[in-house]
Amino acid sequence: MSDGIAMSSLSPASQAAFGAARRGGGWTLALGFAAALGSAALLLWVVGDRLFAGAFLAGVVGIGALLLLRSRFSTPAIIGEAAPWLDVSLLRAALDSSAAAVAITDEAGLMVVANDGYGQWFGSAAPLDLPLPADPEFLGVAAAQARREGSIAAERIRINGLLLRLTVERAGFAGNYLVWTFTRSEDLDLVRDARRLIAGEAGNRIGEAGVMAALADGDGKLITANRAFIARAVGQSDAAIVGTPLVGLLAASEDGQFHFAHEGKGASALRIVQIPVADGPAPLTLFLLLDDLPAGGRLRGEESASINALLDFLPLGLALINVDGRFVYLNKAFRKAAGLSQDTRPLYPGDLVVDEDKAPVSDAVRRFARGPATSSDMAVRLKSQPDEPVALTLAGARGLGDAAVILSLKDNSEADRLKRQVAQATKMQAVGQLAGGVAHDFNNILTAILGYCDLMLMRHAPGDSDYDDIQQIRSNSNRAASLTRQLLAFSRQQTLRPQVLQLPDVISEVSNLLKRLLGETVKLQVKHGRNLGAVRADPGQLEQVIVNLAVNARDAMLTKDPMGGGTLTLQTFSVSSDEARKLGGDILPPAEYTGLRVSDTGTGIPQNLLSKIFEPFFTTKEVGKGTGLGLSTVYGIVKQSGGFIFAESEEGEGTSFSIYFPVHRAEVKKRPARDKAADVRGELWGTGTILLVEDEAMVRAVAERALTRHGYKVLTAENGEAALEILAREGKVDLMISDVVMPTMDGPTTVREARKTHPDLPILFISGYAEEQLRKSIDLERVSFLAKPFSVQTLAEAARDTLLSK
Repeated sequence: MSDGIAMSSLSPASQAAFGAARRGGGWTLALGFAAALGSAALLLWVVGDRLFAGAFLAGVVGIGALLLLRSRFSTPAIIGEAAPWLDVSLLRAALDSSAAAVAITDEAGLMVVANDGYGQWFGSAAPLDLPLPADPEFLGVAAAQARREGSIAAERIRINGLLLRLTVERAGFAGNYLVWTFTRSEDLDLVRDARRLIAGEAGNRIGEAGVMAALADGDGKLITANRAFIARAVGQSDAAIVGTPLVGLLAASEDGQFHFAHEGKGASALRIVQIPVADGPAPLTLFLLLDDLPAGGRLRGEESASINALLDFLPLGLALINVDGRFVYLNKAFRKAAGLSQDTRPLYPGDLVVDEDKAPVSDAVRRFARGPATSSDMAVRLKSQPDEPVALTLAGARGLGDAAVILSLKDNSEADRLKRQVAQATKMQAVGQLAGGVAHDFNNILTAILGYCDLMLMRHAPGDSDYDDIQQIRSNSNRAASLTRQLLAFSRQQTLRPQVLQLPDVISEVSNLLKRLLGETVKLQVKHGRNLGAVRADPGQLEQVIVNLAVNARDAMLTKDPMGGGTLTLQTFSVSSDEARKLGGDILPPAEYTGLRVSDTGTGIPQNLLSKIFEPFFTTKEVGKGTGLGLSTVYGIVKQSGGFIFAESEEGEGTSFSIYFPVHRAEVKKRPARDKAADVRGELWGTGTILLVEDEAMVRAVAERALTRHGYKVLTAENGEAALEILAREGKVDLMISDVVMPTMDGPTTVREARKTHPDLPILFISGYAEEQLRKSIDLERVSFLAKPFSVQTLAEAARDTLLSK
């Protein structure tokens, strides 16, 4: 039987006494223990049996302890100091409301009992003591009204930051107690969740998809909104809009369509979706806003066709995308820039880029389709050229029918080609400098070898046992010298003997040689244009250009068809200034040119190799069948002559080399006939003193012996300082032969110092570098030049000619 039922069977006086005993707490326990002890002592005095008295005392104390523990465990969560003994109806009222925060107070408003939920929210404070800043007297008025009417309910009261619903009910036998029930308001949870979703990361994602969201109360005032809405409505994504009437941010056009007032009359129309999320005395409404079609609706077919035709005329690559992210239209420039053929019909912009860029492009298109009419750039890699990023511009489109986004893609093919040409030219220049330096050092070695061969041949006649061996060494040295000339030609540092000439005359002179080189299976065609201007070039080097190109063409044609051969075409033509300007001023400066085109019907050159053909030692031939210097030599000769060379090829169809030489406006002079009498050895004999300045010991030794054998007195110096000391010591020097590049003091500096004391001293420079290049850097008059490697006879001729020109 429960404690409540047992107590209900007692009289009111007994209930009050027992309740007072319970309220006595510790005093009751002390008095009960004292009574039990006194009873045990009295029993011991009467009976005289200590064991019986002790058992009686232990039984009384045990029963008292059990009753105390039972009362302790049946006590509710919070018991106030004024808590009376609770009857059944009051206890049932508290238990039925235990799912919410429940408290019971007496007539004086003191706490009688409260459950755990109440303790978690408000602690031990009585309901009348709870803080209610908006209306401090409200709870007292509610208690009085509940006592008077039996119950009262209050919606949406805020206590300790919680939005609650309050119910106060009168309870107890005499109605002297109040049951306070607090429950959470569902509206509070909805507002909090809506604010978290709309104003948080989820709202940002919604805004990126083009949806503007806002939550308003029953008065139409904004509670929260996502960044996309704030940015469009106010112009700043971080502006404060809470409490702002929604209707104040919108404006209506003449045809009844709404748009943001901040964007003005020309703003795009909005489609507004209104969703009620809470009814009752405090309604809430969610507004979703999307960009609608333009005020005029969809464009008519003829208007759309006109826009497409206009876009096709623009040189900028443009494409139109609808709200679903699909292509609506692509102009010709966009197709070219994206590497699309006319028959290709891509569905989405992501179809044009590599897999890694698909998601960023799709997200950006979706964001601009629903967002404001702004623009942005992003770097993407197209499938047609995945190795190099390109700039893709996106902009929101309004008023172009179904189009919601404009894509702009620039055709970078021309810029890429120019960049490759600049990189190629830079690389060729660096390799050319290296080749020139190697050739210079190699020429010094070849000069010594050829010189000693000539000196040995002076002591051996044809038929001697060593004569043929010496000739073989000399022949191989000349082949090596030819290789260095190719290196110098590539690096544009060879010595040229330019003349004013006509290209048809050069082709005519080399035609017989070409026919022998091409063979019977390759046909040679020569076509000459009209009004060809004269050019200034070295005829010998120009012939080498034609021969090198012809030999490469022959090999390509025989590789394609060993039996049938092919056709080699040499064509000359004139290029006016206007035509040169059309070819592109960045490639060919505007001027008048005389052109030479060498075309074949061979295998052609793959496009991936076309940019490498002028590199030194690059060849597509088999190992041992090409040095890779043929085209690099051609390139160097053409560039050193002031011309331009371009290659065009289609694999399987053939290759064409076009060479452009600037027209030289001067009278054509005939090549001077060489005086063969000067080759007679007796005329090379000379007299006088020659000062030889050369830092290379082997070159200095062979040159000294060669000049001494021709009758000259030779003084040698290993550098410029030693040469100046000899000049100061010797009385007379008839000729100074000096190397150009020397350590400490170079040749030109030595000559300038020497002419301060010997102003009429003739100078003969010897060097492995090009004469024209050196003359640009040597600002000296009355100097001659001899290129390395040279023979003994050539050195003697140069010394004689320099002395005669004194």
